[in-house]
Amino acid sequence: MNSIASSGSLRLRMGRRQFLRATALAAAAAPACLRGQNLNNKLNVGIIGAGGRGGAALQALAGENIVALCDVAEDRLNQAGQRHPKARRYVDLRKLLDEARDLDAVTVSTAEHTHAFATLGALQQRKHVYCEKPLTHSILEARVIADAAAKAKVATQMGTQIHATANYRRVVELIQTGAIGPVREAHVWVSRAWGWQTPAEAQANKDILSTQKRPAGSSPIPAGLRWDLFLGPAPQRPFHEVYWPGPRWYRWWDFGSGTMSDMGSHLIDLPFWALKLEHPLTIESEGPPPHAEIAPASMLARYTYGPRGDMPPVTVTWYQGTPKPPQFTQGKIPPWGMAILFVGDRGMLLSDYNKHVLLPEDRFKDFAPPAPFIPPSPGHFEEWIRACKTGSSTGSSFDYAAKLTIANHLGNIAYRLGRKLEWDPANLRAVRCPEADRLIRKPYHNGWKLV
Repeated sequence: MNSIASSGSLRLRMGRRQFLRATALAAAAAPACLRGQNLNNKLNVGIIGAGGRGGAALQALAGENIVALCDVAEDRLNQAGQRHPKARRYVDLRKLLDEARDLDAVTVSTAEHTHAFATLGALQQRKHVYCEKPLTHSILEARVIADAAAKAKVATQMGTQIHATANYRRVVELIQTGAIGPVREAHVWVSRAWGWQTPAEAQANKDILSTQKRPAGSSPIPAGLRWDLFLGPAPQRPFHEVYWPGPRWYRWWDFGSGTMSDMGSHLIDLPFWALKLEHPLTIESEGPPPHAEIAPASMLARYTYGPRGDMPPVTVTWYQGTPKPPQFTQGKIPPWGMAILFVGDRGMLLSDYNKHVLLPEDRFKDFAPPAPFIPPSPGHFEEWIRACKTGSSTGSSFDYAAKLTIANHLGNIAYRLGRKLEWDPANLRAVRCPEADRLIRKPYHNGWKLV
């Protein structure tokens, strides 16, 4: 059986200049990139995060060579290792990256607060990377990852699997060919929320909710869990069952970003693509008083965007938990549980993951949709695998994904600060709002450094 490796990162043992020189030499000595070769060639893949979404990655990559596995929970690591007995096993993602010379590609399915560390380390060695959503835990991290991906010129994909569906493609075609006319509003809503899920749970943890603090005391660390490595760059605290496993960590600001960046990555993706959005002009939010430690169950975020080519300015509003758009509450549209509504000058388009409808239906009963012009996807993971081997494009590359991730994080920042933000994308600053900097550029702890 392979031994489980754990050590401090190469970056922490040497200065930045020496680290970059070492990774450049490693990349130069690495096996030739598979791009441009036959699709039958197999990738050598490292899996960082082997449970949950990492398990989905292992299944999608079953036809490739799984060379290395990493997870902070040894039971999940060993379960994956039993299926791939030749793969090296690690509990520390930094150690895997130190020894990544033989890898062509890496998948990242860790908790959100370590996405950027795993992803950047792979990109700096010119490895192809698939990272689950959201791409990063902060706005600055998203810019760093996008820049590193552009420099590396490798295949990248963020795990917004619905982006590959036929339904999303047909909606984009309808919006961009003017089926409902110029779109000036888009509304996105989801009932699921990563806050305290039930009144009973809230009551059981009322000390956390009322004191704005983390839980007092601790719970026994589950056998095989490397809590120190799960914490990584997050502030130190004793283990408590409210933090782990997922989806519990999603709602804690130090580990995740709640529903906004989780489900928002899937749902806001559609207007972002269809309306050719990039950088919002302003962002404001409404919701219950913010908690210092926990993301909200319910909230609303509203974005304004300027003209894009022949598309007019548009307002995009996100609703999670209780809030819903006026068209929903007034009964003007079907009461779908999670959906995207485009409001144009000549009608509306309502879509969810799988279906869409033009409204009012009687107005569009004789409407002929445009012939499909966005090529079908072989599947979201398959897109990335093909891109690794041939240099083809992916639908949610890190250039695109970073902009979507930044917009979602801005919704959370506006909520946490309780004020309207004016966004300066070039400088990654909220204009005349210096208090936003601590959320845009978060600090790291325990000796972890990104750049």
